[in-house]
Amino acid sequence: MIETIEGGSLTSVVGFQASGVACGLKDDNALDLALIHSSSPCHAAAVFTTNRFPAAPVLYDRKLVARNPENLRAVVINSGCANACTGDQGIENTQRSADLVATALKIPVDSVFVMSTGVIGAQLPMTTMQRGISLAASSLSDDGGHAAARAIMTTDTHPKETAIRLQLGGQQVAIAGMAKGAGMIHPGMATMLSVIVTDAAVETGLLEKALRGAVEHSFHRITVDGDTSTNDTVLLLANGIAGNAQLATDDSEEYRHFVEALTQVCTTLSQAIVRDGEGATKYIEIEVRGALSQEQALQAAMSVARSSLVKTALFGEDANWGRVLAAVGYSGVEVAPDRTALWFGDEQVVESGEPLGANEDKLKQILSCTDIRITIDLGLGEGEAVVWTSDLSFDYVKINAHYRT
Repeated sequence: MIETIEGGSLTSVVGFQASGVACGLKDDNALDLALIHSSSPCHAAAVFTTNRFPAAPVLYDRKLVARNPENLRAVVINSGCANACTGDQGIENTQRSADLVATALKIPVDSVFVMSTGVIGAQLPMTTMQRGISLAASSLSDDGGHAAARAIMTTDTHPKETAIRLQLGGQQVAIAGMAKGAGMIHPGMATMLSVIVTDAAVETGLLEKALRGAVEHSFHRITVDGDTSTNDTVLLLANGIAGNAQLATDDSEEYRHFVEALTQVCTTLSQAIVRDGEGATKYIEIEVRGALSQEQALQAAMSVARSSLVKTALFGEDANWGRVLAAVGYSGVEVAPDRTALWFGDEQVVESGEPLGANEDKLKQILSCTDIRITIDLGLGEGEAVVWTSDLSFDYVKINAHYRT
């Protein structure tokens, strides 16, 4: 049984402390630097952006996790500056950030993971970072998870956190996560930052497998605007303090239960990102079934989810179903128009490729809701997939037209 920890945060997990401080990286005196610390070494797994202009901390962290996946102790995250497209100086600033954390916490520098988010192309102000890291280290606490979640926000309107409990091998285990993201949200990686922590004992290779499986069915199923960021990272840390027998094989019931719980945490965070999409007024679930394969179902669903015409129609509460079928049609998957069916909510508008003359008043009522479900049945096979997206509003343009100012 998986139990939600009401009001939970990263520090709901035994052995983790956190802090969030304001050090001047943002102009409005908002919290802008987060620090997370484990009392014991953690096994680590991470998934990174596939953008070919990766940020300096992504380059640094990829190497760190590859060479030292069983001894991570801390994560420092700054907002206000992405430290992306910053050349050799950006790498030096990332290393310096890790050095500062290691010195403040008296831990090895190779145990410090670094993340950044904010405007691309600006160098980290290291005097400010030094002041912030010192303040964050002295502010670490057993209830600092909420402040850390606020400190990593950029255009987010609220923090995104979740925490759960479950039993593994007779021991109570917790998994908790925080995430930031509202724009530049699209798979490959997931276009946001997320830290997930657990006190479960999990073998490193299995931890990576679990994370990749969970990400595939959560963060890789969301899109807000079709843009893949330079900084995307999902980090999973496991300190093993819960005392369960270490999960070491993928054929055990305990491992399957752990993956189920981890996927729940990732799904909650990824859906929260979509609900907080920049300028979003609608949360949209798109299901494609009856495809020749799961891969084709996902490809078709994502084609609909990233269509500007579909997203603007839903913002306007216009059941322009032709835009949905058009997006499926150019998605590149196999279709048979005379087998295709389409629903908005529970109102079917197309059957076997023919319009049904659906009730416009009922459709208007469905599309006036905050949560909208679109279902497409291709009638060809057993493949199915669900993705989540948001609408495209006037405010999205306003936010991104003036992001740097």
